[in-house]
Amino acid sequence: MVGAIRDFTIDIPQSALDDLADRLARTRFPEAETVDDWSQGIPLAYVEELIGYWRDTYDWRRCEAALNAYPNHKIEIDGVDIHFLHIRSSHDDARPLLLTHGWPGSVVEFLECVGPLTEPEGDGPAFHLVIPSLPGFGFSGKPRAAGWKVEKIAAAWHEMMTALGYERWYAQGGDWGSAVTAAIGTQDLGGCAGVHVNMVFAPPPAEVLDKPDEEEQAALAALAHYQAVENGYAQQQSTKPQTLGYALADSPAGQMAWIVEKFRTWSDVGDGRDAHPENGFARDRLLDNVMIYWLNNAGASSGRLYWESFGKPGSDGKVTVPAGCSIFPQEIFAPSRRWAEGLFADIVYWNRPEKGGHFAAMEQPALFVEEVRAAFAAMPG
Repeated sequence: MVGAIRDFTIDIPQSALDDLADRLARTRFPEAETVDDWSQGIPLAYVEELIGYWRDTYDWRRCEAALNAYPNHKIEIDGVDIHFLHIRSSHDDARPLLLTHGWPGSVVEFLECVGPLTEPEGDGPAFHLVIPSLPGFGFSGKPRAAGWKVEKIAAAWHEMMTALGYERWYAQGGDWGSAVTAAIGTQDLGGCAGVHVNMVFAPPPAEVLDKPDEEEQAALAALAHYQAVENGYAQQQSTKPQTLGYALADSPAGQMAWIVEKFRTWSDVGDGRDAHPENGFARDRLLDNVMIYWLNNAGASSGRLYWESFGKPGSDGKVTVPAGCSIFPQEIFAPSRRWAEGLFADIVYWNRPEKGGHFAAMEQPALFVEEVRAAFAAMPG
């Protein structure tokens, strides 16, 4: 069942911000790590620095105003309220584009891309943007029953775009947004004219495992490193998200650390000890993203998407609509085109940008916009 589209304004009560300030002031920190790098997780000194800034300097109302500067809406789909931004271009030939974030991201990832995509300078293509919050994330509602896996979200996005009056549209996504976008292309319910992803969720085919080329050897090594060292968060969220949720709901410091660590690990922000999240992201924007989780108490509800879908097979079909793939160098892993062809039947655009990582729209917005334009330029309207 699909409800009516309603206008929505973000208006966080001051009492919630006062409660946050009080919790931050009473943070109980652990002792410092026993190493001089990030190998045990986000360092105590940086967490203390961020907490102090968050408590004394950061201004949520600035972010709230930036989000409210665009039309916000909600629509109920199968009993869950879905929040989304809907930003129409002034260009008559603009094409509808659905942008889907992942974890630990949010709609704020795309804020720097809105202007260039809707009102491009020169002869660049223009898009009408629909930017939803995943169920259980941000200002969307939280499913009260199991079943909201990637495939269900993809079908819900089709319903949302249909309710908005779009008969033909494009879809783009990274992280879980990539999985949802690929599922849209696999389902091919008639509305989506093409997809673009900046993360490829596809296992290596047998021929890659049997005889990988140099590029594929690097991709397999990166995947092995991720599985051995970097996926503890995913194991916890895919098995016991509720247990983790109590800590994330109670401690803003914990929620912040759980998220911000990933903006170093998965981003193009330097090498070794010189790598730092703020080499690629403004401190305020990092905290804007954290606030989307904290203010909506979304630690557990966002983690449940892992419980629903992480490592679990979805559709056995391929993405049949035209597809574009942009593999940024510091993505979690970077498969070859041969690898991606196991999922995408019709790759019309393939590129490896020179810089950027997992949060490409937020880290390298201009480059991300170029990739989106190039990919959809190769597809029919």
